Parts: sequence; C-alpha cells; structure tokens
Amino acid sequence: MIYFLIYLLVEVLVTVEIASQIGGLNTFFEIVGSAFFGIFILMNFRHTLAENVYALRSSQIDMDGFTKRNLFGLFGAVLLILPGIFGDILGLLMQFSLLSKFFVNRFSGKYRSQNCQEFYTSPRKDDYVIDAEIIDDTPALR
Repeated sequence: MIYFLIYLLVEVLVTVEIASQIGGLNTFFEIVGSAFFGIFILMNFRHTLAENVYALRSSQIDMDGFTKRNLFGLFGAVLLILPGIFGDILGLLMQFSLLSKFFVNRFSGKYRSQNCQEFYTSPRKDDYVIDAEIIDDTPALR
C-alpha cells in the first residue's frame, strides 16, 4: 500500500510539473495518445508473446525470464493506458526489451551477464557425480 501511495505522489508531482510546462491541451493530447498506444500494444501482444515463446523454446531464456518479460510488457501497457505522465514514461520504458532484460538480469540473479543465453547456476557438490545402474544378464553376476 505504501508503494502505491509513493507512486501516486510521484505521479501527481511529475504530471503537474510537466503540465505546467507544456500546457493543458498538450497534456490532454499526451494522455489520450498514450492511452491509444497502450491499447494498441495490448491488441498486438500476441506477437510479443510469440517471440518470447520462441526464445523459451530455443533456451535463450528460462521460464522465470519468460514470465517476467511478458509481465513487463503487460504492466507497461496498463501504465500507458492510465492517465499520468510519470506512468506513461515508465510504461514506455517497459516496452523496450533492453530495459526488460536489464530488470530481469538485475533482479532475478539467474543470469551471469546481459546475454540471456548464459545461465548462471553455481555447481553443487553432487553435480560431478554420475549415478548409474549397470544391468547385465550374465549368470556370474547373479
């Protein structure tokens, strides 16, 4: 709840400051235009989803990265639809895959670098042990 109130405070402060600079009519056009852009993104989300499914199939990302990429796109589109300039800036930044990759890499801790093909997992003690069972039909072993 506190994060929502902080977001709301920043949203109001940024919107009032920028609206005083660009004027009321331009602010109205910015809010309406960003809402249409957010709706356009939601209507064409299937293309982004198809790209992320392809990246998941080709092992470029894991399931956690797949989920976070899709959530960033959807959440960014919702922020574009909601009125306010700060939310529009955040929503627009969330649409860029570079920014989404940065957040996924920064906060998930599963990637070694910005290259999503290299997964980082620390080797455990049992990773170097091969567990096998040998079955032979020779009577000497029975």
